[in-house]
Amino acid sequence: MSATVSADPQVTYLELSEDQGSAHKFYEVTVRGAELTLRYGRIGEPGTTKTTVCPSPEKAAATAAKKIGEKVRKGYAPAVQGVRQRRAVTRRQITSTRSTAHQAPLLWRFRSGSPAFGVYVGEEHAWVGNEKGDVYTLTTDGQVTGRFGLPDGVKCIVADDWWIYAGCDDGKVYDLGGKVPRVAYEIAQDVDIYWLDIHDGVLGVADERGGLTTVDHEDEFQWRRNAQGSSGWMVRCDADAVYHGWSAGVARYAKRGGDQLWHTRTKGGVLFGWQERDEVFAGTSQGWVHRLRKSDGAEVAAYKCDASVFSCAASPDGEFVFAGDNHSSVYCFAADGTRLWKLGTGCGSAYSMQYRDGRLYLVTTDGSLACLDASQGAVQAAEQGTLPTTAEVSGAHVERVAASTELETVSVAAVASGSGVEVECVAENGRLRVRVVSPGYDSAMRVQFPKDVRIAGARYLVAEVHASASGGFYRARGEIKRLL
Repeated sequence: MSATVSADPQVTYLELSEDQGSAHKFYEVTVRGAELTLRYGRIGEPGTTKTTVCPSPEKAAATAAKKIGEKVRKGYAPAVQGVRQRRAVTRRQITSTRSTAHQAPLLWRFRSGSPAFGVYVGEEHAWVGNEKGDVYTLTTDGQVTGRFGLPDGVKCIVADDWWIYAGCDDGKVYDLGGKVPRVAYEIAQDVDIYWLDIHDGVLGVADERGGLTTVDHEDEFQWRRNAQGSSGWMVRCDADAVYHGWSAGVARYAKRGGDQLWHTRTKGGVLFGWQERDEVFAGTSQGWVHRLRKSDGAEVAAYKCDASVFSCAASPDGEFVFAGDNHSSVYCFAADGTRLWKLGTGCGSAYSMQYRDGRLYLVTTDGSLACLDASQGAVQAAEQGTLPTTAEVSGAHVERVAASTELETVSVAAVASGSGVEVECVAENGRLRVRVVSPGYDSAMRVQFPKDVRIAGARYLVAEVHASASGGFYRARGEIKRLL
């Protein structure tokens, strides 16, 4: 089955691509004497490369043959690299028009440079991710503090406790908690990510075909459900369930096992979702935001906008409900459905939004992250034509930090100095596991660790290790260094 390029090195290139399915990936094995290199990923992309040195050329050849045999049995076949091209990635498109409503009171606006989809707002910082793969961090008063560069467009940004993750068009989810972005999850090759959410390390992924997939903190598949429909633009996760919105409505699935607990149809296909403690909110193509009870899917209220709703949010416990349409307008409703106001963004249609502490943060089709003063006084003044001066924020001075698998190296003596926590990668039943070996930690608990730097038998030093909310695993955070 080998396709030999030359006597030395020996290269075998295989592909698995299904016309009606979604598998579209390659696997390459290269033997150079005793050195064995594996490269794999999506067709048309560089993929992930791992190199090991075997005890002898014979051992390298035998290991290569074993790897090739495993892939062939899974349906891979010899191919010529470059004949098949990378599959197109679905990106949300809005024909955005200018709003005819009064201009909203924007406190500040940051232009990220490309249509922006992802937003997350914490106590101190706001995060915005755009189609070019840039993720910026800003203080809530509009000062740019950092810039990450990811390999592909950012679909969304989500938080899990104090961890921040960005889901990208390359099918990977990056941990942004350290100085350098690193891969935390790699979604199956057959999943075209539309949206994702995470709770306590369990990631929910909604896709183009209306499917829903969950994976755990070690990037291991949990379960998948294929809904009757398409375009899964909504997924929200909590401690008990995963809420999925697609062209046929919203459904609730048990977090463990994936049993469907209820399904509620909506007026139009779901284009965005939000959640509060006891309810979920779904914006639809027919201009509605449905407010559904988590326990049984019953509709509590509905909010009517003048055009398709591409984003929505709520204040704590749903006292106020917000929505953004494809005509560059944003709306605010009282809990009972009364429309309180409608204003124009002045910077495109809102792909996503989040409310926090009296402000509504929007990311838009023109690439802006805009901070809207949603207080009653500011809105009333805007409706009368009185607006604050909008500060234009620049991020040109901030260096772009690219995602990487490169590590610094430190000596074992660094552990004794108390500068970090030591973890060990081990092979267990064909899987790589990571465990803390520093005193004071439960060695039986597994650790979420960057995927691309896992090497069996290696030890690393990480800045911090924190337990999950449920106590089932640890997560490494901060700088990661290879121990010598």
